[in-house]
Amino acid sequence: MDVKDKVVIITGASSGIGEATAKKFAKAGAKVVLAARRKEKLTALKEDIENEGGEALVVETDVTKREDVKNLAQKTKDEFGACDVLVNNAGIMPLSYMKNMHVDEWLKMVDVNVNGVLHCLAETLPDMTERKSGHIVNISSVAGREVMNGSAVYSATKYAVRALSDGLRKELSPKHGIRVTCIEPGAVETELTESITDDELMNDFKDMFADLDFLDSEDIANAIYYAVSQPNGVHINELQVRPTSQG
Repeated sequence: MDVKDKVVIITGASSGIGEATAKKFAKAGAKVVLAARRKEKLTALKEDIENEGGEALVVETDVTKREDVKNLAQKTKDEFGACDVLVNNAGIMPLSYMKNMHVDEWLKMVDVNVNGVLHCLAETLPDMTERKSGHIVNISSVAGREVMNGSAVYSATKYAVRALSDGLRKELSPKHGIRVTCIEPGAVETELTESITDDELMNDFKDMFADLDFLDSEDIANAIYYAVSQPNGVHINELQVRPTSQG
């Protein structure tokens, strides 16, 4: 499918996978809507995209706030029209050992990684179902299939995203023509690990991944683009993408 002139909302677009995805789709001619909390980074990304001849809209958004997401959907509609593709990418990963009781971080992960996805779905699905067209891309993780020490809550949120994606696909694809893809990245070089405050876990984490060649954000952006750019009759349900060096 040609993505030219398609309207693509990308949450967590200020860095990492979101930023790379925005650049990938804009270069292919899509109209990208950049959503994140850090407006200055979004503005810089918008300038980069426009300097390359692309189109971008910046909407400062905290996905944990329903009103922010309502505003995101409305501004998208006002500027570009209906959303064709939603990339639910916003997420945090403050891994910690359960015994160290980082309770506020547990709850924040649930709020961003699960509730944030639900908020975005609530504001885009009605229009997609009415048009019987659209594509939802949810970013889960290999942690949504495998739980390692220190990832219990993070994995729980990513298992939830994977389950949600499966349910959405079964409900929406046959009757409404909406495709749903769950992308499950392995180790990627992003800012996610910067949110880890559990020093005990961080020391173990560094040892665990010392010999691993991390993926680049562009590798996941390519996977997202691959799924979205397939013909309408082709539905990529899940894509798990790991570094070759990751078992």
